[in-house]
Amino acid sequence: MRISRTSAAFALAAALTLTPVLAACTPAASPGGSATPTPTVDDGAPSPAPADVMFVQMMIPHHEQAIEMSEILLAKDGMPAELRELAEQIAAEQGPEIERMRSWLRDWGMPEMGDMAGGHGDHGGHGGMDGMLSQGELDELRDAEGDEAVDLFLRQMIAHHEGAIDMARDVIDNGRHPDVRALVDNIIASQQAEIELMTEWLDR
Repeated sequence: MRISRTSAAFALAAALTLTPVLAACTPAASPGGSATPTPTVDDGAPSPAPADVMFVQMMIPHHEQAIEMSEILLAKDGMPAELRELAEQIAAEQGPEIERMRSWLRDWGMPEMGDMAGGHGDHGGHGGMDGMLSQGELDELRDAEGDEAVDLFLRQMIAHHEGAIDMARDVIDNGRHPDVRALVDNIIASQQAEIELMTEWLDR
């Protein structure tokens, strides 16, 4: 059985995430000593599992980097129209997903990954997440031109998408929130389709 790098990253994030989530799901003791159930999130919606929270915390910077890669490609001259269209599609799809995930974290009372790490906007530093590019790889994409830029973008984005799919599959067994599961299903379907398209372009 292959163990992805995401599983290790989940374990690292658990120290900061697991306790608050479990606390939200644990009945609170009343002054008289009896347990008082904690209200569920969002008027009856199920509370997220730790795996749901960690997935959302990690997928936000993962999506942000995909948008950054797309913007780098779109800033270049002479890129094929179909590749520009794909980059625009990636940014258009993943931008709203980021906002949705941020709203979930706010509703759950949970921080974003950058807030937990006291971090900043440098997405090149999240090397523990599957498919994430290093700062050097992002700089390489920025510096590339012409056919080299096309080839590099496709190879980097395929690996990035594959990482996102691995992360999504990791949460299927241990997550329980229906909104997260719906997002997971969409990520797997849409990004797998884009991988197949980009692979066809590389094989031309």
